[in-house]
Amino acid sequence: MSGQLAAIVLAAGKGTRMRSTLPKVLHPLAGSTILERVLAALGELALAECFIVVGQGADLVRGRIARPGVQFVEQTEQRGTGHAVQQVIPHLEGFEGEVLVLNGDAPLLRPSTVAYLVEKHRSFGADATILAARLAAPGGYGRVFLGAEGRVRQVIEDRDCTAEQRRNDLINGGVYCFRWPALTTVLPALSAENDQGELYLPDALPMLTHVRAVAVEDPQEIFGINDRVQLAQASRILNERTLVRLMLSGVTIVDPLRVTIDETVEIEPDVVIEPETHLRGATRIAGGCRIGPGTLLEDTVVGTGTEILYSVLHRSRVGAHSTVGPYSHLRPGADVGSHCRVGNYVEIKNATIGDHTNAAHLSYVGDARVGEQVNFGAGTIVVNYDGKHKHHTEIGDGVRTGANSCLVAPLKLGDGVTVAAGSTVTEDVPSGLVIARSRQVVKPDWKAPYERTEDG
Repeated sequence: MSGQLAAIVLAAGKGTRMRSTLPKVLHPLAGSTILERVLAALGELALAECFIVVGQGADLVRGRIARPGVQFVEQTEQRGTGHAVQQVIPHLEGFEGEVLVLNGDAPLLRPSTVAYLVEKHRSFGADATILAARLAAPGGYGRVFLGAEGRVRQVIEDRDCTAEQRRNDLINGGVYCFRWPALTTVLPALSAENDQGELYLPDALPMLTHVRAVAVEDPQEIFGINDRVQLAQASRILNERTLVRLMLSGVTIVDPLRVTIDETVEIEPDVVIEPETHLRGATRIAGGCRIGPGTLLEDTVVGTGTEILYSVLHRSRVGAHSTVGPYSHLRPGADVGSHCRVGNYVEIKNATIGDHTNAAHLSYVGDARVGEQVNFGAGTIVVNYDGKHKHHTEIGDGVRTGANSCLVAPLKLGDGVTVAAGSTVTEDVPSGLVIARSRQVVKPDWKAPYERTEDG
């Protein structure tokens, strides 16, 4: 198995400083989890094996991360990073290739950086190569000291450095590429004679003959998460990366400080994103759109030239050259056609809306198929729920509803039907005008009981 590559992701820690019952590596981060982002950093590599070392919350981690090609190794007693890697030894018996070791709480690594580390390690012919970084404020990190030909002379933890040694700004990023046969010869020799009584993986480095370091271009990539403050910082960094990429691709983001966009979102050029807009998941936005201000889109597809403002859309679709908002709510299954208007305080759920259809204000359309060129008057409600079951409504092309109409499902309105204002329609209407309201009665001399005198 010489020349092959394996990966070990260390994810056994509880993450006490997160103050959470959820394992640290499963905390959400920009549309994914911390651990899933670490695994994504391995995306450019052809791995023969991939191991995740689990401990605290192991069943939760397995349940969330289970996927082909990933094996879980349990570290029942958490005794440090060196001890965690020792647990993998029986699973890589006879393996002659290289092994990457990454921390499961360092989600900002780019795939290209990890691939570069492996490439350089192989070109060095080293026993181990460290991913290092130069930091303006390196306090708290172990320092990497280089000797002749750029070889690593020693790695000293921050607490053990002298004042002079602390001036060194080259730090250990906690990501390693090892020649596995060399590492397995020294792992059993690790000692727990330290303040924490743990076995530390960096202590293996001085036992190896040839150790090198590769400095990452962007020091933020080695950022690790220990608490929710750092989780928020990582989220901000990921968001900045995404916004910069989108702006360079031709997207206008009016105020980047007040916009968040998941990296999974796809946006074409000439889209304008207004402040307080948040785009999530598998959202796709075609060119020429204006989104926001004050808008949330999640797993939503938006066609060319559409404008959406002050609205919330979940798992929905809006066609080209439509307008949505302000204060519209498109719930899962809403499919709005092209050249439509969905106005203020309109809610659509599990309904298909044909092209050139308008629901300008104060309406609810649920569990329905609506044709083209339909106009919903203000306050039109599709009454889809009988208290126990949802029912379907069919509305043909060219239908017009007056203000304050109720369409009680199951119901079918044929093409061109007009519904008089204030009607409650309970039976199918094939064509024409439907009036379903009480006759107006006026009593000019009527008085309220408390206003009446004894003589009337």
